[in-house]
Amino acid sequence: MKRKIFISGANGFVGSTLARFMDFPENEIYGTSFPHKPKPLGLKCRNDIRYLDIRREGDITEFIKEIRPDRVFHLAAVSNVGRSWEKRTETIETNILGTQYIFEALRIYSPQARVLFVSSSDVYGDTSRDDRALCEDDDTKALSPYAYSKIVGELLSRFYTDVEGLHIVIARSFPHTGPGQSPAFVCSDWAYQIAKIEEGSKGPGMQVGNIEVKRDFSDVRDVVKAYAQLLEKGRQGEVYNVASGKAVSLQKILDMLLSFSSCSIKVQVDLQRLRKKDILCLRGNNSKIRKETGWEPEISLRQTLEDLLEYWRNEKNS
Repeated sequence: MKRKIFISGANGFVGSTLARFMDFPENEIYGTSFPHKPKPLGLKCRNDIRYLDIRREGDITEFIKEIRPDRVFHLAAVSNVGRSWEKRTETIETNILGTQYIFEALRIYSPQARVLFVSSSDVYGDTSRDDRALCEDDDTKALSPYAYSKIVGELLSRFYTDVEGLHIVIARSFPHTGPGQSPAFVCSDWAYQIAKIEEGSKGPGMQVGNIEVKRDFSDVRDVVKAYAQLLEKGRQGEVYNVASGKAVSLQKILDMLLSFSSCSIKVQVDLQRLRKKDILCLRGNNSKIRKETGWEPEISLRQTLEDLLEYWRNEKNS
């Protein structure tokens, strides 16, 4: 019998990477795409990605009732911190109510499903003012509407696990990037700007925000492997950091990206890109996921950034 896999946000950056990773003959892949209409993912297995807003309870409930999935990856969310400040109501409705609707539909129509709720390292807040690696039992603190919504999403996950008996595992993901990421996120934004400068469609000036903060970046191709491992091996109701375990400054990432280009590029700080409240350092302790699932990050940051820049070079020339 085919295994039915449901991915909310299947046409997004991570969702599409995950769908391609799960593209095996024994799987059937279903998912949602919003606000953009679904694009072909080039999958060989049977798949059905629908234009569906998870804020519409009736629509998401009917879809889950129809397919009754065996495995669920809940990725759909307003995931950009800056946008969460600008679209606070949309963030709360999508990230909290949308999660509630999915869990409730699963409770009724597919209670046997294994579920992965994708949270974020932003829930830790500014709890690490040095390079100490954050652990899953550290305190949480919301410093943005996005972080607040993910904390509530984790609480919903625990409620539906402890009270309703669903098998939900929480992935607390640290920053990740790679080919295909929107330029709304820092690494992809910089790679996109460099590609435009190289092709001559943008002046030599490159705009950046705060480059002093440190972040723990992983490659999206490693991250989706972690998600797949957690869904099969993660313990019900547990939280797992998905992180490389290393924090690097955005200055270092910028320098690395610039080193891949032969163009003369002038870097300028754009005040519009500075966050209202920024976390100085985010580094995750990944010992729990490594010990319990065997997952290990494999792709180096340098390779990730090279592939990301090459992606934008090809996109601009296509």
